[in-house]
Amino acid sequence: MIRSMTGFGRAREVVDGRDISVEIRAVNHRYFEFSAKLPRSYMYLEDKLKQLIQSKTGRGKIEVALSIYNVAGKETQITVNKPVVENYVSALRAIKDEIDLFDNLSLTDVFRMTDAFNVLKADIDEDEIWCAVSALAEFALGNFIQMRENEGKRIKADLLEKITFIESKIGEVEKLSPETTANYRKRLFDKLTEVLENTQIDEQRVLLEAAVFAEKTAVDEETVRLHSHIAQLREMLDSEDVVGRKLDFLVQEINREINTIGSKAQDLRITKIVVDLKSELEKIREQIQNIE
Repeated sequence: MIRSMTGFGRAREVVDGRDISVEIRAVNHRYFEFSAKLPRSYMYLEDKLKQLIQSKTGRGKIEVALSIYNVAGKETQITVNKPVVENYVSALRAIKDEIDLFDNLSLTDVFRMTDAFNVLKADIDEDEIWCAVSALAEFALGNFIQMRENEGKRIKADLLEKITFIESKIGEVEKLSPETTANYRKRLFDKLTEVLENTQIDEQRVLLEAAVFAEKTAVDEETVRLHSHIAQLREMLDSEDVVGRKLDFLVQEINREINTIGSKAQDLRITKIVVDLKSELEKIREQIQNIE
């Protein structure tokens, strides 16, 4: 299925006391490029996220943003540093009478004491964290891929319309090409008649010149190859594989054949068709840059 390289997916949930959010976004890029924004203490998850996303996507510049907030406080342990608090209290009461202080110490005063509390980070179970993050990343990735596929359907419909237009124009070239040779032969015969007036004209010579002209301007091989390339193009658009780069190469081949027809064209009508073909092919090329 054709997929666009542009996409976005998001998932958020509170899992086991942690508020976890995963966002995946992507824009066009020639290859697969991955970057991640993670909390410093969870940087070990970057490689795992990259492998997960790369296993289900082709190319594109993909950015992942992960945020984890500990809403239950389960990873933080706070204890009172009793010796420090006792020393503060003893010191204050020792000078209470000397400088005439009231003994109204409260918990608020203890909270303001430097080093009165020990804040310790509990050991993090990396497997437990990854289990929660990967589940949300899978969900976000599903939304991300769905958006890519929806956009891919619109791109495919547009490409098929443009391909049909190109096929019709190639048909016109195939119809006009024999006429070009016939018209050249007639013009050559008329010109010789005018120049030589009543002198006998060598019709074999005219036919030979027309044959040489026909060989130089024949585009049969090019149109046959164009039909073959377009058939391949349609097959790729129906493929389940990642085909963006293959499509890009095939469009280059189609462009080469159209250029050859343009260089051989001796008929203004064919020249005009070639311009139309190149214009439509350029639109196809631009669309293909969005395909994964």
